[in-house]
Amino acid sequence: MPAQLTLISFALCPYVQRAAIVLREKEIAYERIDIDLANKPDWFLKLSPLGKVPVLKVDGEVLFESAVIAEYLDEAYQPRLHPADALAKARHRAWIEFASSILADIWIVETTPDETVFADRLALLGAKFARVEAELGDGPFFAGAAFCLVDAAFAPVFRYFDVFDAIADLGVFDATPKVRAWRKALAARPSVRDAVVPDYPERLRSFLRKQGGVMARRMVLAA
Repeated sequence: MPAQLTLISFALCPYVQRAAIVLREKEIAYERIDIDLANKPDWFLKLSPLGKVPVLKVDGEVLFESAVIAEYLDEAYQPRLHPADALAKARHRAWIEFASSILADIWIVETTPDETVFADRLALLGAKFARVEAELGDGPFFAGAAFCLVDAAFAPVFRYFDVFDAIADLGVFDATPKVRAWRKALAARPSVRDAVVPDYPERLRSFLRKQGGVMARRMVLAA
């Protein structure tokens, strides 16, 4: 009998999106339960040692941390989304960590009220995407024709900018045509499109407004 999988998530969490994308790519049946991270239920805190999402329940076992969940799914279910070669796999893992560092930068962009910090973080994002640009080949995905776990890690990164672009031109992709093409290819992928709730853009805009930072001020100017 197939394992019973339950993904515990939060609607805006990019790390949950990684797990949801991998589940869809492998056509794995699962149940999804969204929680409010501002009011975490006791049953969730008993499951998650770090109090964070995603959490994946596999029958009676609990997995946490998105990279661990993705690797478990890749080892347990076909098709494989990691390279078979050990060195190539390690390099892919490193770029997944690089995507996580970009998510940390995006958090600052979303929340900071300081214009200088905001500008400095955008410059850092531009530099990081330039490093990614140098790594990309002919595409359409990170490693070529085949979708991989690095693609699942970066897709939530690019989704933020789908909302940001409607607010202001931040310019972080101006010098990276390969990254722009990759972003477009990922946005068209069904697994990526379906990894979030339908009203994700408005939820993210609501979150930005509540932060009262530079992005919130840009939203007022764009209105």
